[in-house]
Amino acid sequence: MARTQSHVSEVDPVWSRIMDEASSAIIDEPLLGGLVHSCVLHHPNLENALAYRVAQKLASSEMSEQLLREIADEAFASDPMLGEQVRADIVAVFDRDPACHRFLQPVLFFKGFQAITAYRIGHWLWRQGRKDLSYFIQMRVSEVFGVDIHPAARVGKGIMIDHAHSIVIGETAVVGDNVSMLHSVTLGGTGKEEEDRHPKIGNGVLIGAGAKVLGNIEVGHCSRIAAGSVVLEAVPPCKTVAGVPARIVGGAVCDHPSMTMDHLFGGAVPKT
Repeated sequence: MARTQSHVSEVDPVWSRIMDEASSAIIDEPLLGGLVHSCVLHHPNLENALAYRVAQKLASSEMSEQLLREIADEAFASDPMLGEQVRADIVAVFDRDPACHRFLQPVLFFKGFQAITAYRIGHWLWRQGRKDLSYFIQMRVSEVFGVDIHPAARVGKGIMIDHAHSIVIGETAVVGDNVSMLHSVTLGGTGKEEEDRHPKIGNGVLIGAGAKVLGNIEVGHCSRIAAGSVVLEAVPPCKTVAGVPARIVGGAVCDHPSMTMDHLFGGAVPKT
């Protein structure tokens, strides 16, 4: 496995770009040299760098950085899909967040990316049956980043969580690929049910700031949920919903709302 990861790093365009940007960042701001070297330039590939960064952020008196790094290294080495997912996440943040100008930024500075990366390690632990340890990761991610994702939740790749404050994703939630969401989004339940009780978000969905999607309902692919909405019923594909409770107010305006990040309504809102 070590040979495979080394080979990937030699031909990996995402990692190559991050390395180039890291070298430039030190020239631009020498005071960041220690951080950039320890988090990026000292590592042979992206997986090792992210294992180090996640461990550094989540370490506490309850669990050392070294132990957390060993756990993260094991996860990345055991499941190559994790590497594919984090690369897609980095590209998603760069493409969709106008405040992101380099691939390096999510790795070093953006808590949305760091939180989803840590969740992915916790989810790997959950799938290995190491549930108590996955709960520990969830707790630390919530404490450090203000992002609470149950380790059993299933989250696709190419995820962008902008600002990433007060995000809640419940145990039986499913989030598809290429989903974008802003701060204070909740994918929650509606009561004390213990079975399948959380939303299923399709591919390419855009979820606005403060939106709450509650219950075991489907949000169709390439739909939009307006900021501040409370969604209690299923959303068809390629629609825009808004309000409390949310109602369909139009189409999705474009084919890939999560990519364009367009939160404006197109056309008149129908009377109810």
